[in-house]
Amino acid sequence: MKDEPNIRWVDTSAVPLVPEGKFADLFCGAGGLSLGFVMAGYEPVLGVECDPKAAETYQRNFPETWLHDGRIEDLGEGPLLTRLGGAQPDVICGGPPCQGMYTSGRRNPDDPRNRLFVEFLRIVGVLRPHFVVLEGVPGMLSLDGGSVARRILEGLSGIGYPNATLRTLEAAEFGVPQLRRRVIIIANRHGLPCPYPRPLLGKGAFVPVEAAIDDLKHRRRDPSINHEWTGHSRETQDRIARVAPGRTLYEDYPGSWRRLRLGLPSMTVKANHGTPHIHYELPRTISVREMARLQSFPDDFIFSGDMGSAMCQVANAVPPLLAKHVALALRPSLDAIMEAEEHPER
Repeated sequence: MKDEPNIRWVDTSAVPLVPEGKFADLFCGAGGLSLGFVMAGYEPVLGVECDPKAAETYQRNFPETWLHDGRIEDLGEGPLLTRLGGAQPDVICGGPPCQGMYTSGRRNPDDPRNRLFVEFLRIVGVLRPHFVVLEGVPGMLSLDGGSVARRILEGLSGIGYPNATLRTLEAAEFGVPQLRRRVIIIANRHGLPCPYPRPLLGKGAFVPVEAAIDDLKHRRRDPSINHEWTGHSRETQDRIARVAPGRTLYEDYPGSWRRLRLGLPSMTVKANHGTPHIHYELPRTISVREMARLQSFPDDFIFSGDMGSAMCQVANAVPPLLAKHVALALRPSLDAIMEAEEHPER
């Protein structure tokens, strides 16, 4: 992997899990990014989410964290600083809503959801963390000629984070049993190279779907762990049974109703209005819990709301295991910064 002047590649398998460092998660959703940072030894001090059910899920799984369950535009500087007190975050992470950036379907550069990163930047400017981590879809690199990505980098530079960089990471390279590419933007205010995790797995060593969900295939519906799936008529089940691995029930909708393939990671997990991917063996679509497993969520991470809401929360989340390695990559640089602040005479 070629090194670049403002990029530092970190072997996260060698980074110790030292419980140190605080973070805030803006546009936190159900908490995929937050869970990854917690797994890497960070303490969550703030979450921001306006979707009621996603916010409920976040509070349920991070009960000690202050959650602003409303619009980020309504989070003022005064209340923000007062409520946080001395718990200033060392890292601010988040994924502004990105539906308008997808490479499939119509994309609208003027979609207001594409401009919510301005609010992200506002909070960063107030709290001044050491590092900023922003997650988005690959479509943001090409939307409107790449202007969305350029505005994000320029915006970070304008508030004192000139070393902002971006890279596309593949979740399957970090042990997630799913092919899911995500753009990760990292910036810091110390003039340091931005650290990114070095991939841990090659294509031939990716975790296959059956390693993650095979033990659930004969388990009955169990709402207590979100093991629920869309009900199908007998006719639909018969049609699903004839779908070959990797193929779809509806050729006009190639991203929906696709059968998972044994021996390979899942295709990118999607909710598809209650009809996610088809199980690799059974005549049904996968359950919310199976979706969550393919996203690398543990079984004790429970999603609130009805089945449709829970599916959307899972599908919109950042895989926690990918987030963990992004967070771990920051640790050596962050530890050095904190050590220098504690002992400035050295």
